[in-house]
Amino acid sequence: MEEERGLVEKTKRRGGEDELEVRNFSDAIRLWTDESKKLWMLAATITVTSLFTYGINSSIQIVAGHLSALQLSAVSTALTLCSNFTTGFLLSMGSALETLSGQAVGAGQVGMLSIYMQRTWIILIISSILMSPIYIFATPILSFLGQQPDIAVLAGRFALLILPHQFSIAISYPCQKFLLTQSKVLPLAYIAFITLALHLGVLWLFTSVLEWGSTGAAIAYDVSSCTAALFQVIYIMFWCKDSWIGFSWFAFKDLWPFIKLSLSSAFMLLFSDWYSALIVFLTGLLNKAEVTVASVSIWLNINTWEHMLVIGFMSATSVRLSNELGSGRPRAGKYAVIVSGLTTLFIGVVSSILILATWNKFPLLFTSSKEVQDSASTAVYLLAIALMITCIQSTLTGAIIGGGWQGLVAYINLGCYYLLGLPLAVTLGFLFHWGWQGIWIGMISGYMAQTLVLITMVCMTNWKGQVIKAEKRLQFWSGEDQ
Repeated sequence: MEEERGLVEKTKRRGGEDELEVRNFSDAIRLWTDESKKLWMLAATITVTSLFTYGINSSIQIVAGHLSALQLSAVSTALTLCSNFTTGFLLSMGSALETLSGQAVGAGQVGMLSIYMQRTWIILIISSILMSPIYIFATPILSFLGQQPDIAVLAGRFALLILPHQFSIAISYPCQKFLLTQSKVLPLAYIAFITLALHLGVLWLFTSVLEWGSTGAAIAYDVSSCTAALFQVIYIMFWCKDSWIGFSWFAFKDLWPFIKLSLSSAFMLLFSDWYSALIVFLTGLLNKAEVTVASVSIWLNINTWEHMLVIGFMSATSVRLSNELGSGRPRAGKYAVIVSGLTTLFIGVVSSILILATWNKFPLLFTSSKEVQDSASTAVYLLAIALMITCIQSTLTGAIIGGGWQGLVAYINLGCYYLLGLPLAVTLGFLFHWGWQGIWIGMISGYMAQTLVLITMVCMTNWKGQVIKAEKRLQFWSGEDQ
């Protein structure tokens, strides 16, 4: 215990005076300029990194879409099942690491980051082992959920092939949070670029030259994800001497409390991920499943691309808020959330206008099927609304993670998504016969309700009280209260 406390005391510091209160227009301009510089320095690099990373996922779906509508539906279904029900679980568990590490950096406890990351490695690797049957038995699972036999078989085969990706994420994601909370984002961008370049080369080799089809795409996916994890570990061990203290037995200490904290974080984000996954599965139950699933997949792909664009602000907001709360600067944290929220709102408006202006063009990027193109070009204003909500949610989610409110928001997501959005999607899609567009209306209704609740929650927050909670949280996890 004394050695563990030494890791804390060795680098402990405070953040200095809090941000000055905004009293007039000139103060607002000064604050906006200063805070925007901090946010954009983080967000721009994180966004580029996310776009490179998602480019791997999207390229696989693009390749599948040009093979056939059936291949696109199968690959999209497999990625949805695995990403939202397994990989999504791992990423969600990791948000606890982001809260603790961000607040520890603000309080100057950088010696604890290595311990937090190793604990997360242990938890995520064990979780990956426990969730492997979802990949192995994907075909019967999808068949049980009502998917068409041809889609279920192809999706199950693809899911089994990408099982190594699951374990690479268990190593890679904690590494990303370790670097992100210290604002060491440039290395992540370089690694993501190298990985994407490698992936595109391997994908071209396996699918175009060797003509392995979706099998080659799955293998390329595994190669790129494992390479990214390896590069991140090497960088941390050799170039992060200030925060990487080496492997430590302290990582196995207090694992159960850490698991409980991670689970509360996981359910907050999982309820959101599973929600969108269920929307895809619902569309698979409609007539002409190949066309409807492909159309929804294209819309979700566009929405995810925008999410990758603003995810930088989600992470930047989380880092800025957690750092400021850990430093004892509540007003600075509040202003960081406000500036980020207004910025992402503007991005949402621009994105919505662009998608409306190209309503009959963007499907061409994803499929050569005229029937799917026509279907995805219908009622595009629904997609524009979703893009707006996604941008606003990015800041709200960052504030939640930075403040450590995941447990409460898990209940909010449960109510808005599963007690409102999902029943409404079923009612409009099946009972009212509005098809996949009715299902989409139900989905965005749940998102809108959740967004309004979170906006109200953030506006009513006692930021000084959050500083006190952050101090108590760090005292517990560093062992100072024992």
